[in-house]
Amino acid sequence: EMEYPSFNAFAGAIEEYINYYNDKRIQKKTKWMPPVKYREASMCLG
Repeated sequence: EMEYPSFNAFAGAIEEYINYYNDKRIQKKTKWMPPVKYREASMCLG
């Protein structure tokens, strides 16, 4: 369990995690690409 010194530190950590989850997280279903790269590749093919 993490403790944050302030609400702003906590909010910043959540914002960083959301950025990671939406833009950088690699998954098998995205052909081992980060979601942003997968979306870009899909748009080029479609």
